[in-house]
Amino acid sequence: MPNQKLELTWIGKENKPRLEPRILLENPQYSYHAPHHVTQDDIFDNILIHGDNLLALKALEEEYAGQVKCIYIDPPYNTGNAFDHYDDGVEHSIWLGLMRDRIEALYKLLSNDGSIWINLDDSEAHYCKVICDEIFGRGHFIANVIWEKADSPRMDAEFFSVRHDHILVYAKDRSYLKFNRLKEIPKHYNRVDKDGRKYYTKPLRAMGGQGDSREARPTLFYPLISPDGSEIFPIRQDGSDGAWRWRKEKVEEESFRIEWVNGRNGWTPYYKIYADETKGRPPETIFPNSQVGSNRTSKAEVKKIFHDVKAFKTPKPEGLISHILTISTNPGDLVLDSFLGSGTTAAVAHKMGRRWIGIELGDHCFTHCVPRLKQVIDGTDQGGISKAVNWKGGGGYRYYDLAPSLLEKDRWGNWIINREYNPEMLAKAICKLEGFQYKPSDSIYWQHGTSSETDFIYITTQNLSFEQLQALSEEVGTKQTLLVMCLAFRCKEDQFENLTIRKIPPAVLSRCEWGKDDYSLKVENLPGNPDPIVKQMTLFEEGGDE
Repeated sequence: MPNQKLELTWIGKENKPRLEPRILLENPQYSYHAPHHVTQDDIFDNILIHGDNLLALKALEEEYAGQVKCIYIDPPYNTGNAFDHYDDGVEHSIWLGLMRDRIEALYKLLSNDGSIWINLDDSEAHYCKVICDEIFGRGHFIANVIWEKADSPRMDAEFFSVRHDHILVYAKDRSYLKFNRLKEIPKHYNRVDKDGRKYYTKPLRAMGGQGDSREARPTLFYPLISPDGSEIFPIRQDGSDGAWRWRKEKVEEESFRIEWVNGRNGWTPYYKIYADETKGRPPETIFPNSQVGSNRTSKAEVKKIFHDVKAFKTPKPEGLISHILTISTNPGDLVLDSFLGSGTTAAVAHKMGRRWIGIELGDHCFTHCVPRLKQVIDGTDQGGISKAVNWKGGGGYRYYDLAPSLLEKDRWGNWIINREYNPEMLAKAICKLEGFQYKPSDSIYWQHGTSSETDFIYITTQNLSFEQLQALSEEVGTKQTLLVMCLAFRCKEDQFENLTIRKIPPAVLSRCEWGKDDYSLKVENLPGNPDPIVKQMTLFEEGGDE
């Protein structure tokens, strides 16, 4: 019997995009940094990308594969409102395919000890889990966290008033994953000593049981010296002799734990019980809104930041993201959100001292993310978790656009190098495409990138003659090899042993889908559409916080 596995199938599952590995172009107009360090731990190399998130994830793959500690995404929920005239199975299949492609891309970026958190509602969460089981392996499923997103019932609900979202949690490799235990201290630890340690107190005199009398514990009946120098004995409420909880030696050894209180009946010694801030407790799979905030909380946070800008319908509260990052990351770890929305994940990661990468295709990148992150960096954003983490500002980020496609068609329909590309962009793009590290030499014109200490790449738009290639071969020598990418050449491909010569664009034409800038959900005139007017709906260009 052939090997079989459980899997989720849908229309078009076998169709996978052939993504072009785009380069990123910094736009200094939108990059932003604090003018000076606020603390020694400020982070300035964060990244904000405006562009299609699937292409952006592909663009990050070469440099960041295996580097991201925590991924949080809040993709569109596919609530059934996308199309008026299509069978839900068609819409559902498209959503599944788009999610599969993105989760596979995110999987490559995740570190071996990293985790991904996917925020969904009942519409697709259970299907998404099956997709993740296929990509991550069912054994790497960690939990289905329930976030209580609503703080009151909806009285107009037909059957149930839905008050929760699902957050699916997967590990890249369960054997490496380590979550932080929560250091939340119970409320009865209501005092703080001079060193900032929390504690509560109990009377030092033994109370109750067989061991609270002098007769039962004679060695624990002895005087203690009060702050005014008087001797204090353990006297029970009925006036009889009692006993201390501690022996004399322990009183001397841990005198710092004794706290004296002068009451109506004179001095009474208490002992301090400190909170154990090292153990903590494991996180639970229910995130109540009283702990992490609700949709109402997040709307208030966003409204406070964006006074005159239309807010998202269902943004995520900073407390929710903070709770996730507290569990899954430590300061300095890299966090990624490829559906950035209004920028909550980046804002919280920044305040918590985590490095971050945020991707957003929509105009929210300019109307929400950029102004919000500027306020965070300036320290003027004092909402959300700011006071809890004592946020004062600092750090910065670089803003990038996706470069246009490397190839475009001329007016006769022939593929040519995009005319917007300058020599540096072309060299970077070809290096990324061919798996070379872009590292141009200052002194050797033909060294644009390297794949090893002796293997290099040279990219040019020239038509290279036999004489030019012969001279190039002599310069490369017998101990090095060189991949030459040019528009045309005049010799046999294998003429020179140390040179591999290829034409562009023919050498790369079959690699990718060229000229495609948008992998979001856009459907035009699907079969069976009774409406002759083209209907187009974009779902995946806007996610995050919504």
